[in-house]
Amino acid sequence: MPSGTATLDFGAFPGKSDASVDVTGQASMVSGSLVEAWIRPVATSDHTADEHMVESLKVIAGNIVAATGFTIYGFNTSEIIGPNDKGTRIYGQWTIAYAWI
Repeated sequence: MPSGTATLDFGAFPGKSDASVDVTGQASMVSGSLVEAWIRPVATSDHTADEHMVESLKVIAGNIVAATGFTIYGFNTSEIIGPNDKGTRIYGQWTIAYAWI
């Protein structure tokens, strides 16, 4: 089962509510491959491993391209409304793990 990690980057503070990263170089991937992505609690330059475990971040994998790769999408799941009714945002880089069959 191929697997690896990617870095999901929401940009500098104050960040944004969603982000994506393309994972390429997956030559044996077919259009019917099943891909799973999850937050891996490994520190980045922006966040500790503990922050990875408690952030209101959801990740999914999609947009599978045979013999190429897929896209990992990240979304802020917080329902708290921030200043100016814009909602909360996530900033910086997050470690995301993936595996596919």
